[in-house]
Amino acid sequence: MNKYIYFDHAATTPLEPLVFKAMRPYFKTIFANPNSLHSPGQKANQGLEKARRQAANFLNCSEAEIYFTSGATESINLALQGVALKRKNNFGHIITTAIEHPAVLETVKALESKGFKVTYLPVNNKGLINEKVFKKAIRKETFLVSLMYINNETGARQPIEKIGAIIKSNNKSRKNKIIFHTDAVQAAALFPLAVDKLGVDTLSLSAHKIYGPKGVGLLYLKKNLNLKPIIFGGHHENGVRPGTLNTPLIVGLGEALEMVRKKRKKDYKKLFNFSQKIIKEVKINIKGAIFNGDLLKRSPGHINFTFDNIEGESLLLMLDKEGLAVSTGSACASASLKSSHVLKAMGLSESRCHGAIRISLGRHNTKEEVEKFLRVLPNLIKKIRARSPQK
Repeated sequence: MNKYIYFDHAATTPLEPLVFKAMRPYFKTIFANPNSLHSPGQKANQGLEKARRQAANFLNCSEAEIYFTSGATESINLALQGVALKRKNNFGHIITTAIEHPAVLETVKALESKGFKVTYLPVNNKGLINEKVFKKAIRKETFLVSLMYINNETGARQPIEKIGAIIKSNNKSRKNKIIFHTDAVQAAALFPLAVDKLGVDTLSLSAHKIYGPKGVGLLYLKKNLNLKPIIFGGHHENGVRPGTLNTPLIVGLGEALEMVRKKRKKDYKKLFNFSQKIIKEVKINIKGAIFNGDLLKRSPGHINFTFDNIEGESLLLMLDKEGLAVSTGSACASASLKSSHVLKAMGLSESRCHGAIRISLGRHNTKEEVEKFLRVLPNLIKKIRARSPQK
């Protein structure tokens, strides 16, 4: 059987062998609780704190500003709920966008049900917010902003640095400062995340999107930013996130961050060339192919296409039979028959939303795999269209 080609890295990435190697001793040999004072516990703690140093180095922050979690969904909930529920009452205004990951949108909706006011910023047909519209959305009672850095469906890159600068300028004249959070899950593999340059107060990411293990992530919290814990049961992570820390996975997260930091530039260049080739040839060779997103302000790892008179699910299944894995959108919503909220926010019709697929590239993809995809895709689309001709 030919090698299966994996083009769904936005959903999850393969675990790097060196990351797994670093984790292995902490499953069996260095297994003690890292909070224990005895020697085995302190040895485990050394691995934990090494990962914290690696994370701090990756984000250009202090080690005391790193908090380990079970993943970005928990980090996002902790950041958003923790900031909001710290307030003395449920009065206040939150700004986010219409294209956030469900981890943000559902958390914000839960806060909205408690009495908080929320503005969901619109995006243009490229999936990008307007900075002027953001400025106008800020109110006297605004206390929290959460903007995704790289969109998980289209790869659209939001102007996080510029938004951070706007918030910083606005905070100069405010008694109650605006807290800025970014979901950086899809950005971590290819973009630098120095938090001081981004201008963020808190940031979430997951290990499994950067060739690390599933079930672990981190939350960056700027010094002196106080949160209300959302789970209770201990004093771990300075009382912010209780629960015995998962040392093996945290060690894996640290190693994955270190590897990404060293390979980011090389990976970016490679994926940029691959994605440019795919976008160009699909547009040339497939009639009715529409690229969803901005050709410049985007992650080179993400490509989103809509094909006229095509059902995305059918195309996904046919590609799978050919040994190619893609997605029809966010993996977290793949079991849902609802059309993509991201594409709908960009102005796509219901039928065009259902005709979309997402190709997300990764470090180990090859030129030969890209070429096979470009050979196979046009023929499959012809077959689907032949079975259900446009009326």
